[in-house]
Amino acid sequence: MRTNKSRLFRLKVWGENACFTRPEMKVERVSYDVMTPSAARGILEAILWKPAIRWQVERIDVLKPIRWESVRRNEVACVMSTRTRQQFIEDQRQQRAGLLLRDVAYTIHAFFRLTELAAPEENIVKFQEMFLRRAEQGQSFHCPYLGCREFAAHFQLIPWGAPTPTPICESKELGYMLHEISYAEKSPTPHFFRAYLNQGSLRIPALGVPS
Repeated sequence: MRTNKSRLFRLKVWGENACFTRPEMKVERVSYDVMTPSAARGILEAILWKPAIRWQVERIDVLKPIRWESVRRNEVACVMSTRTRQQFIEDQRQQRAGLLLRDVAYTIHAFFRLTELAAPEENIVKFQEMFLRRAEQGQSFHCPYLGCREFAAHFQLIPWGAPTPTPICESKELGYMLHEISYAEKSPTPHFFRAYLNQGSLRIPALGVPS
């Protein structure tokens, strides 16, 4: 019987700004205090995504104090239509406020499992080596980002056996946090979990398991 779970990987990610948008904020962009599991998985999938594997984030360590930045930005209120020959941007421009995180850094602890789409000849070792090679060389399918595409994420693989960066010394309730949005049903279904930051570490329960 082949193993369908990989070893645990540790990836350090950082950037100047981040916005892990709260879905309950309809218009204004307001970030969660900490990176969400879906955002962390998005960074891992930017480095290595295959139909045969699915990433599962186990823990997120916050490496820098949580700092906020309030901004106002001009955004376009509609999507450009190919049917419209002429569209005046000024007529569709809206000014919106945003509450972002600044100067962020995290350590993502995650592993992946083989899915039902994995071919018989595919195995865990193959994908582990692919991820290690790509992460070590700084390769990605697209630029990873911190919640929003405009906030690029830098990343660095933490070698196996090497010490991980020390999280911040802070514990606090974070309330209900978005775990992920499932597209298995007819309409997208959001899943939440009760998040708690314990000495700078956020533990992520498996989807469907109470936190």
